[in-house]
Amino acid sequence: MHIRYDSALTASPFGRLGLSLLFIALTAALLAPLLVKYSPAAYTGDIFHPPCAEYWLGTNEVGQDIWAQLIYGARTSLTVAGGTAVLAVALSLLLGGLAAILGSLVDRVILRLIDIWLVLPPVIVVTLFAAYLRPSVLLLITLLAAFMWPGGARIVRAQTLVLKNKASYAAATTFGAPKRYLLRKHILPDLGPTLSALFIQYARRAIFMEAGLSFLGISDPGLISWGKMMQQAMAFTYLDVWQWWLLPPGLAVSLTIAGLAFTGLALETVLDPRLRSEKR
Repeated sequence: MHIRYDSALTASPFGRLGLSLLFIALTAALLAPLLVKYSPAAYTGDIFHPPCAEYWLGTNEVGQDIWAQLIYGARTSLTVAGGTAVLAVALSLLLGGLAAILGSLVDRVILRLIDIWLVLPPVIVVTLFAAYLRPSVLLLITLLAAFMWPGGARIVRAQTLVLKNKASYAAATTFGAPKRYLLRKHILPDLGPTLSALFIQYARRAIFMEAGLSFLGISDPGLISWGKMMQQAMAFTYLDVWQWWLLPPGLAVSLTIAGLAFTGLALETVLDPRLRSEKR
């Protein structure tokens, strides 16, 4: 299945909307130093200052610029989303592909490992790791990816088994093609749409879970993120400051997740033959 992803996304209104939202978040993350006047950790001298020309979203309880923290928080969310999605897709591809290609005992062992992994509560395990290890972005990415790959591995395994039944795969096997060649020429190219959908799904879940864990205080205390901003703002909901401190990061998380969801919906319309026929 060879798909032009650029035309597939831009042809759909949901795809264009999703890409626009993601482009805004990515631009904010990349150009953060150019979009803010103050460092997110800098003390401005004004405490709980309402939004104005100097502070676009006001300041917090220690006089830090909330707009600067919002922009730099995009870096954390997108870094966690991208890193988690890449690692989780790699694990899903590796274990799901091995289970389908090798079969037999390897298949049974990986399936049992997936069953065990799916019943583990991720929030509790992440909390335990945070209690004994120093929280960091790398640790968070590793833990989130470790709990996301099982579902994707099952999907990759099922799709790989379907691809193994194709006539081209059987012909290559008959002529003695090695497994490395079969994977490179007959499996991986046709797994592209599946892996793309998994990447978007993992990224969306990672942003939500990172914000939730930061909101619960299970994150690096020195890390600037949208979830950490909401956690700090919740302590001052009795003041008007929540209007410019709590709502913007919540809206940023929602719009970024919506951007990924709309992008995934546009891809699903192209990748699913039933949806393509309904569209026609």
